[in-house]
Amino acid sequence: MEQRALGRTGRLVSVVGLGTWQLGADWGDVREEDALDVLDTSVEAGVTLFDTADVYGDGRSEQLIGRYLKGRPDAEVFVATKFGRRVEQRPEHYNLDNFRAWSDRSRSNLGVDRLDLVQLHCPPTPVYATDEVFDALDTLVAEERIAAYGVSVETCAQALTAIARPGVASVQIILNAFRLKPLELVLPAAAAAGVGILARVPLASGLLSGRYTAQTAFAADDHRSYNRHGEAFDQGETFSGVDYATGVEAASEFAALAPQGATPAQTALRWIIQQPGVTTVIPGARNPGQARANAAAAALPPLSATTLAAVQGLYDRRIRPQVHDRW
Repeated sequence: MEQRALGRTGRLVSVVGLGTWQLGADWGDVREEDALDVLDTSVEAGVTLFDTADVYGDGRSEQLIGRYLKGRPDAEVFVATKFGRRVEQRPEHYNLDNFRAWSDRSRSNLGVDRLDLVQLHCPPTPVYATDEVFDALDTLVAEERIAAYGVSVETCAQALTAIARPGVASVQIILNAFRLKPLELVLPAAAAAGVGILARVPLASGLLSGRYTAQTAFAADDHRSYNRHGEAFDQGETFSGVDYATGVEAASEFAALAPQGATPAQTALRWIIQQPGVTTVIPGARNPGQARANAAAAALPPLSATTLAAVQGLYDRRIRPQVHDRW
C-alpha cells in the first residue's frame, strides 16, 4: 500500500489506516475475537496506522490494540491515540499533571514505553490557543512519554490555530464527500506547514457506504441513534452533521458515482486519498470483510475529473446549507 509521511513525525504510514472507535464502544457490541480479527486483517492488507483513543470503551480499544501488537511484534504499526475526553470538557483540565496521568494510562493500555502520537481529543476551543497546553505536550516529548503530538478538531478554525503551532505534527479532522470545507484552507495550510492530515469520519458514519435507508434502525447504544442532534457530543461526529433523511438521499446519489469495480464506500475513501494534503484516511471496520474492502480502496485508480465535479455539485446542492458554516 502507498505510504506517506505523517507530517512532522517523519514516519511513513499507509494511506488507508484503521479507526478503532468501533472496537471500543458507541457502535453496538463488537466481540473481542472479532476486534482482533479486524486488526489482523488490516495489517495483512497493508495498513500501518491504527487510530484509537483512551475514551473508546474507556480504554478497551487501546487494550485490544496492545494485546494484538504484543502477539505480532513483526507488525510495524504506528499507533495514534487521543486523550482528554474522559473528564469534563473544561480548559483548566488540560494541564501537565493530567497529561502525564493520561499518557501513562494509555502507555499501560497499549503496553508501550513511549506513545507514537498523542492527539488532544477535540478539546474546548480555548485550549488550541493556550501556550501552556503545548508547553506541557513538549514536556511529554522531552520525558519520552510520547514521540509526537497532534490535535483532533471539530472545526476548520480550530485546525488552523493548531497548524500554526510549531510542535503540532498532525491534525485529525472530519473530511468526506459530505464535509468539503477543509479543502478550502485547512489542507493547503497543513501542506505548507508540513503538518499531517488524518481524515476521520470518512464515510459520514456509514452513510456514504450506500447501505442505509430511511427505515434503517440502529442499536440504542449506537451513537447514530442517540447523538443525531448532538445530545452526547458534537453533532458533526454523527452523519457529519447532516440530518439523516437528507443524508440517505444524498448518499444514494453519491453511490451512483461509483466507478465500475468499486463500491460506494471505496469510492468515498478514494475521493479522500486523492485530496492534496491528506496523509491517511481512517475508516473503521466492524468485521474483517469491511477492513479488507477499506484497504483495497488504496489500489483504485484516481477518480475522474467528472466524478470529482459531480461530488462537488452534490455537496453544493444537498449538503452545504447544513454543514458548511457550522464546522
